[in-house]
Amino acid sequence: MPKAAYSEEDKERIRNALITVGLELMAKQGIQYTTVEQIYKKVGISKTFFYSFFSTKEDLIVETLYLQQPKIIAYAQKLMADPALSWRDAVCQFLNACCYGEKNGIAVLTIEEQQHLFRRLSKESYQVFRQKQLRLFGEILECFGIKADAARIHLFTNLSLTAMVIRRAIPDALPLFVPEAADETVDFQLNAIIDALEKLKEAPAP
Repeated sequence: MPKAAYSEEDKERIRNALITVGLELMAKQGIQYTTVEQIYKKVGISKTFFYSFFSTKEDLIVETLYLQQPKIIAYAQKLMADPALSWRDAVCQFLNACCYGEKNGIAVLTIEEQQHLFRRLSKESYQVFRQKQLRLFGEILECFGIKADAARIHLFTNLSLTAMVIRRAIPDALPLFVPEAADETVDFQLNAIIDALEKLKEAPAP
């Protein structure tokens, strides 16, 4: 069917389907191993029609990450509301799920993917991405019962992403690291992060 035959409602539905399918595939098999062809074929459209929605794969990646954000917040809220989990257990389970994103339907960028995405985004798109990213991490802190000022958000963002990135980078991007201790390294990092968060939870925001 020619593109002109699609109504605006159809186009919006297809665009949303591309983002949803893109997130599903990227979370399952990794962003760099997910191709545009896999996405548009699964949605049932042509390559040409795909590029009428997104000029680059990177534009789609950003939209999938935006779609993922409220889902991540909802997951954090669910864990924190679970009476069977202590505060520490809930936070640990959340951070662990993010570090092992492919097992939990969460797309996580590798070092290489972050670098590639940064190079391809316009300055304006990058600024929007950063604002939404910091808002996400701030909302996560609030879910944890921690007052989220700018300094705390920045630190929590860096600490969390460090654990996620290192876990994904061993051994390919960090060949001098010991792969046999990768999981233990992540556990150590997460426990250290949770220790710091617990102190913040008990202390008033400056």
